Amino acid sequence: MKYFKFYTKEDILSLTKVRRFETKVGERLQYLKFEGEWADMLQQSSAKYVLIGIPEDIGVRANYGTGGTSTAWLSFLSSFLNNKSNDFLSGDNIMLLGHFDFGDIKFLIDSYAYNPEELVEAYRHAVNIIDEEVENMLKIIAACNKIPIVIGGGHNNAYPIIKGVAKGWAKTGAIPLAQINCVNLDAHTDYGATEGRHSGNAFKYAEEDGYLGKYCIIGVHENNISQSVLMDIHNNPFIDYITFEEIFIHERKNFIQAVAHATGFTEGSLTGIELDLDCIENVLSSAITPSGISVLQARQYINFAATDAKVAYLHICEGATQLTDGRKDEGTGKLISYLVSDFVKAHAQD
Repeated sequence: MKYFKFYTKEDILSLTKVRRFETKVGERLQYLKFEGEWADMLQQSSAKYVLIGIPEDIGVRANYGTGGTSTAWLSFLSSFLNNKSNDFLSGDNIMLLGHFDFGDIKFLIDSYAYNPEELVEAYRHAVNIIDEEVENMLKIIAACNKIPIVIGGGHNNAYPIIKGVAKGWAKTGAIPLAQINCVNLDAHTDYGATEGRHSGNAFKYAEEDGYLGKYCIIGVHENNISQSVLMDIHNNPFIDYITFEEIFIHERKNFIQAVAHATGFTEGSLTGIELDLDCIENVLSSAITPSGISVLQARQYINFAATDAKVAYLHICEGATQLTDGRKDEGTGKLISYLVSDFVKAHAQD
């Protein structure tokens, strides 16, 4: 794995503030001990969940977005590892595998004096490299009967996650063919034109390539859907959506009813749970919104979906602690820590 850093015990403890009379999650998490092939060790592990990071913003930049989604992973990890280990969440059923590092690719692109359009094209080409690396990793994790928990990074990574996880679960016999469903709490559909890979078209690529079956978006903003995408969705019986305005402005469904609709729509197969942090009001992201769902509702979504769906994976993306335009919010990492904790608690009890 050329672009992946596997974590050691020392790596994990370097971020864990050990104290007397209490145990932190970072002290209980599993990690690879490198006594053989990593896939074999993962297969033999008792961990149910495998946690990995994709701290990159190449896909966001390839979509003309504001960079910074590479900053959330370390902030999340520092918070999550220092949660108290207790009867609610001990951490011993989670393996912290490590994170991808695509910094060399980004440095190479940024070192050349591209004009803006050439720069976007270079980033889109780089996303294809990211796709291949992420797909290969996720395929192995799912084939080991583990549930991946992936922290991004841009929403471009949904495509290789869906592709890799679908292939992995198909290999185990859990599904008859390499295709899974998805529910996505998001202000955008990310079902844009296949004009080159970026953060706005992951689900379109996954669907066209046959790896995405049913797809339901919850809370998409009506202002964010282009007419062409709207027509594509309306003409596709395997895609459904409920807009933010339907839930909160017109009140045709309440929030939990909307989530229940999505998990019901996708209940026929294993389902990936997606959460784009740009749907949460005032959370720092590549497309921060002043009008969105609350943190509480995001946690309720994770809890309900983890309990009600046949979970294939969890993917939380688009968050940042610092954007390239200078905006900062150190709280993003702690928010992701709450969401991951909620997921493991809910799913482990399912």
